[in-house]
Amino acid sequence: MPAENLPQARVAVIGGGPAGLMAAEVLSQGGVAVDLYDAMPSVGRKFLLAGKGGMNITHSEPSADFLQRYGARSGQVAPWLERFDAQAVRDWIHGLGVDTFVGTSGRVFPTDMKAAPLLRAWLHRLREAGVQLHMRHRWLGWNGAALRFATPEGELELTADAVILALGGGSWARLGSDGAWVPLLQERAVAVAPLVPSNCGFDTGWSEHFSSRHAGAPLTTVAITAPDAQGRLHKRQGQFVITATGVEGSLIYALSADLREQIAASGSATIWLDLVPDFSAERVLEDVARPRGSRSMSSHLQSRLGIKGVKSGLLRECLSADEFADPARLAAALKMLPVTLKRARPIDEAISSAGGVRFDALDGHAMLSALPGVFAAGEMVDWEAPTGGYLLTACFASGRAAGHGALAWLAQRPLTRT
Repeated sequence: MPAENLPQARVAVIGGGPAGLMAAEVLSQGGVAVDLYDAMPSVGRKFLLAGKGGMNITHSEPSADFLQRYGARSGQVAPWLERFDAQAVRDWIHGLGVDTFVGTSGRVFPTDMKAAPLLRAWLHRLREAGVQLHMRHRWLGWNGAALRFATPEGELELTADAVILALGGGSWARLGSDGAWVPLLQERAVAVAPLVPSNCGFDTGWSEHFSSRHAGAPLTTVAITAPDAQGRLHKRQGQFVITATGVEGSLIYALSADLREQIAASGSATIWLDLVPDFSAERVLEDVARPRGSRSMSSHLQSRLGIKGVKSGLLRECLSADEFADPARLAAALKMLPVTLKRARPIDEAISSAGGVRFDALDGHAMLSALPGVFAAGEMVDWEAPTGGYLLTACFASGRAAGHGALAWLAQRPLTRT
């Protein structure tokens, strides 16, 4: 189709999260008519929830470090970020009239820390560009070449010249990311890796005694040593929370991909906690071994090293009575306390998911090789990233890649409306 005839084209974007909205923006800027369909009553529901505690939009770290956050999929994600990187995200937000700032951790936030004003400005831009939003339209797959939707008025069938699927992963089903699209694509010979939890908590099997006393307790000064996918040990400091069944929180989420894979391969994973990361092993041994007179060991640890509350509970939970009574073994445990993780928490509790449409099922323009004219974007593609703005940036960037891919595909062929 000659490029000057693009305004005659009509594209269906299915999914109203960040990737779908960004694809719709690119398409509308390219001059095509865009209909966006979403199963929920309004768009951007997971986006809004993610912004409740402060909308972390991207990260300011150097590009090479940023790209490594995508782990084994860094090579596949790189082309997206080459066209729309963290700075481009900030520039785009500023273009919506929303200012940003860099926090002390390097994370980037809107000045007011809120997602809702950003989403409102974005939707206003999309509507001004002619994007039509169709809510409560749940995609059911195809009937021949026609797209099927369940709507409040009954089932609807329609055709489009191209389709962009941006249906999310498998976490937070109540917000629309339920993975119901997986069998619909598999029926059409699209290779899909199983959806699994990412940025998730893990079960440990705490005793009832420990769980009842410490569930919900934060560990704010702690470090974790854990193996990566190659078995190499890495140490990272941060924060996490004890739950009734195990552990969760930012430090755990940052390690979750490797821990999940280790559990899948071996049945469990071990992490080692440094409960006193500000003290050297020599200093800890010296303090533990110091004469304590009539004081109990627990009182001694609190006095010398500030070990109390949940940290004291962890020592009792993870060490035998003999280990706790031996100064050398106790000191070693304070720096390297082993905790065994048995399983990841269910995917619907996870912040995000891994798995999805395999990259080898896509061409270089985000189009499904098995379904010409159908493109995929966002979390439904098989990549993952830690929290910190990396997830959102790649969703934006992949949506733009799919939008540009659809425009290029449309420009090369006659209208078929399939």
